[in-house]
Amino acid sequence: MQYVYILSCADKRPYVGCTDNLKERIERHTKGYVPATKERRPIELINYIAFKNKYLAFNFEKYLKSGSGRAFINKHFAIT
Repeated sequence: MQYVYILSCADKRPYVGCTDNLKERIERHTKGYVPATKERRPIELINYIAFKNKYLAFNFEKYLKSGSGRAFINKHFAIT
């Protein structure tokens, strides 16, 4: 399975990522091993979506990182 996940960071901005091992990836974010979120901790997992097909997951992650995808996140998930 591939997971697309949304994190809420200390700077009140969401972070979107994709992984095949969600638990391990969240631990890496929490411990500061991911450069993109190291200075934005603490983080909180807001939501994740599981995909059987990695290409669908990568495409959905790319969408969430686009302008309309950011609007979707802001509309449907309370990032605080």
